[in-house]
Amino acid sequence: MTHASFSSDYPRDLHGYGDDLPHARWPGGAKVALQFVINLEEGGENNVLHGDDSSEAFLTEEPTTALRGRRNLNVESQYEYGTRAGFWRLRRLFDERGLPVTVFGIAESLRRNPRLVAAAQESGWELASHSLRWINYAQLAPEAEREHVEQAVRTHTEICGEPPLGWYTGRNSADTRRLVVEHGGFLYDSDSFSDDLPYWVDVDGVAQLVVPYTLDNNDGRYVNTYGFQSESFSAYLTRALELLVEEGAERPRMMSVGLHLRISGRPGRAADLRRFLDFAAGHPDVWVTRRVDIARHWRAVHPASRWLPGSVDPLAERERAADGSRQPRR
Repeated sequence: MTHASFSSDYPRDLHGYGDDLPHARWPGGAKVALQFVINLEEGGENNVLHGDDSSEAFLTEEPTTALRGRRNLNVESQYEYGTRAGFWRLRRLFDERGLPVTVFGIAESLRRNPRLVAAAQESGWELASHSLRWINYAQLAPEAEREHVEQAVRTHTEICGEPPLGWYTGRNSADTRRLVVEHGGFLYDSDSFSDDLPYWVDVDGVAQLVVPYTLDNNDGRYVNTYGFQSESFSAYLTRALELLVEEGAERPRMMSVGLHLRISGRPGRAADLRRFLDFAAGHPDVWVTRRVDIARHWRAVHPASRWLPGSVDPLAERERAADGSRQPRR
């Protein structure tokens, strides 16, 4: 059985695993691999200070429009709250419970917030790339986006001391995955919301692992028109995890939770999030982990060669070559 491949006639996979789910074989027999993402975007958003034509207007506390050629100080201060206060509150919540996190870090945000990078590394969090800027890449030409991918990796490596192993643009284009695969070096990308399990895709003959992300288990719903009205975020997350644990008794699943410093870092939302963290931290059937650990596990248990036998997995080839060079000579 193979999974998605991009073709010229219809480059989408509407079938997926269907009712023939692979067994994830999560460590410890877990029924669900639960993964928390904290998005670090502050300092990388649209702003005339950054050379952009207009101010940011996405994922803010109240409906707003982009101000062309002008700063929006109200929006700027909301973003600033994320790095000044929100990060530290969320870090305490996760560290107190020993829960690992993956950070989707905009490279320019990482560069402007080295204290946060150091704190995340001290906590053992994964730092994945969230591209160079928190902008809409569908509006950029492929050549410009390619330059942003390259610069994002260079900046990330300089600030974090090592290149990112995961990638998520979020506001991506139709070219993003191809450009990420072209750059190479990533264990996975997360520019998809299409499944409850990781899966392999063929990109021009190269096998790429996708670890899907989420927009429903996401605190962005607090501030968009699809926000939480009749129930809390924690109640929604709890019901989602309960169902996935039930389904996972037969075929284990994955669950992602997306958080933003300027949103869940606010006291009232952090207090609600804490309810779910307490529920998840003590759950015997849940493996709380980082995205890179899910990717490594999936690559070991469900290698690309099993799902896309006609594609090449450059990272697996590199590992095999390294293993061969380490073999003793006879």
